[in-house]
Amino acid sequence: MKTLDNFPYEKVLVLGLARSGEAAAQLLYDSNVSFRINDLTPIENNEVAQRFDQLGIEVVTGSHPQSVLDDVDLVVKNPGIPYSHEIVEEALNRDIPIITEVELSFYLIDGPIIAITGSNGKTTTTTLTYELLRAGGLDPLIAGNIGKVATNVAREQKEAQPVVMELSSFQLKAIEKFKPDIGVLINITEAHLDYHKTMDDYVGSKLNITKYQNENDMLIYNADDEWLVNKVQDSKANLLPFSVSGKNKDGLYVDHQQVYHNDELIVYRDEIALPGDHNLENILVGIAIAKQFNIPNNTIQSVLKAFTGVKHRLQYVNKIHDRFVYNDSKATNISATLKAIQAFKQPIILIAGGLDRGNEFDELIQAFEHVKTCIAYGQSASKIKEAGERNQYKSIQTVDSLEEATIKAYEVSQEGDVILFSPACASWDQFKSFEERGDMFIQLVHKL
Repeated sequence: MKTLDNFPYEKVLVLGLARSGEAAAQLLYDSNVSFRINDLTPIENNEVAQRFDQLGIEVVTGSHPQSVLDDVDLVVKNPGIPYSHEIVEEALNRDIPIITEVELSFYLIDGPIIAITGSNGKTTTTTLTYELLRAGGLDPLIAGNIGKVATNVAREQKEAQPVVMELSSFQLKAIEKFKPDIGVLINITEAHLDYHKTMDDYVGSKLNITKYQNENDMLIYNADDEWLVNKVQDSKANLLPFSVSGKNKDGLYVDHQQVYHNDELIVYRDEIALPGDHNLENILVGIAIAKQFNIPNNTIQSVLKAFTGVKHRLQYVNKIHDRFVYNDSKATNISATLKAIQAFKQPIILIAGGLDRGNEFDELIQAFEHVKTCIAYGQSASKIKEAGERNQYKSIQTVDSLEEATIKAYEVSQEGDVILFSPACASWDQFKSFEERGDMFIQLVHKL
């Protein structure tokens, strides 16, 4: 198993354990790099901290004293810890570099890195890319925000194995040298402002995916986003655009019937198994990457004819008395839910709600042309209802829990309707993750 060689830092603080922190700590321990751990969960309830304490590692739990930064020349923080955190702010005051474990993985990976980011579609695109490379015989690995800790994957990587990484803005904000051989910017919409505070900070974090790229690298980007088109011109990488709205002779595009790469027909749209026009962005990216690895068109076509998506992303759950039920728990922002709504022509009963991140929901309500009723639940339920009232949309009912929302959605639905769980909010008011939330919804549907 790989360890860190020629690591330029002498003493590291691992701030926050969870999966990524535990993996970073284990890598540092195995690499004989001096480090300490700081985690808020008290040690008596913290099995990971207990394990490292028994190994002789300095572990500080239960609070965040500034002394944990003494004699430290690097902080590896959990991606979810905001920059307003007292230890992060003090580290910045002391000019101590801050990274996440994704940066550590860059020291280990020996082979092509494909890094994918965007406000929406990251998981679908990452998974599709993995399937295309696998079908092409390349034995790829998959890592990052998709649930597989990057350092753990990197430690197992064999020479020249491609690593496909899904990266969030939280991870990309904290990089020092990381650069992919192929970077992808699927799209940029307003998201995570509770963490980033401003759109400039959010977008700047996303653009870090190309910050250290050079002329030997490639950046695949959405040519339909004029703002993004202007920003990527500062990249030193080779630029490859894609477009779902018009002809784009220098890259990838679609028309009403066909998908093209550099004016070469790749696949007919009606042959693609993945539902929804919004998924065309993800498909174009997957094709672009596959073509960089010289994967034949017939292999690409075979994958696109079979790939139906990933769990919790517009996932078909069941048909109940002629109601079609879909789980889109990964729709953690308004833009993602807008795309889910646009994927259907049938009448929709929408279940939405979750953590209140300060968003207003007017843009969502204004797209309710085919939404017969919205069942809003959780912390943001009242804000969704208020947005409905402002926009003269009266068919919104509020409940407290996802269970109540699921039952109510079925009660108000009719034959032929789509019951769509697409929350437009993060899960953390009532669930630990969007996966837990989606699994709960699936269980509730089966109980119906």
